[in-house]
Amino acid sequence: MRNRPPYAIASVDSALLLATLLQHEGPTRVTDAADRLGVSVSTAHRLLGMLVYRDFAEQLPDRRYGPGRLMQREVALPHLRALVDRLGETVNLMVLSGTDVRFLATVECGHILRVGDRAGRTLPARLSSGGKALLAGLSADVLAPTFEGLDEPAAARLQRELRTVRRRGFAINDQATEAGLTAVGVAIPPVADMPPAAISVALPSVRFSRADLPSWSAAMAVAAAAIGTDAVPA
Repeated sequence: MRNRPPYAIASVDSALLLATLLQHEGPTRVTDAADRLGVSVSTAHRLLGMLVYRDFAEQLPDRRYGPGRLMQREVALPHLRALVDRLGETVNLMVLSGTDVRFLATVECGHILRVGDRAGRTLPARLSSGGKALLAGLSADVLAPTFEGLDEPAAARLQRELRTVRRRGFAINDQATEAGLTAVGVAIPPVADMPPAAISVALPSVRFSRADLPSWSAAMAVAAAAIGTDAVPA
């Protein structure tokens, strides 16, 4: 058992405990958080506000607070590292943000010529591999904003591509967002109260081979399922 530091900072201790509760027990209301911590409702509200500000929590539509994107990142990182070891290429974690995807984490491979860290960047979901994997699982009404501004041929092409993604379970971005870069994306199974997320393997196009797709997509599906399982509060 660890000893409490002699100069413990109560607010820091409460914030860390609250972040841990959100990760392991799932969404909570401000009043319930206050009861668990033994603090006032106003204090709990301020703590949750700071956790939201730093991406350790996010407020849900029903006004509860759930684990934030950084919590998703921490859950995913061991699986991303294992996937890099297995496939030998850079792996990313991303979440859907409107019609874009936002990269939460990157684990780079050891090749001298490799795809670098994308954490913090955003890309149009309809162009990125992970974004297309996520779009393929959305209903038509939720998808509608993605098609705004596209002409009829471009919209038809995207519809066909999403049907293909649904059928085979993975998506490909072959230099659509960056010349010389190819990526394969797989959606993480939906987790209640978490933003839709996906993983992608990204590599220089000169090393990409379609012959690798069956084994790569199978390994990525296993990793995505494991992330989804670990993200569910115990």
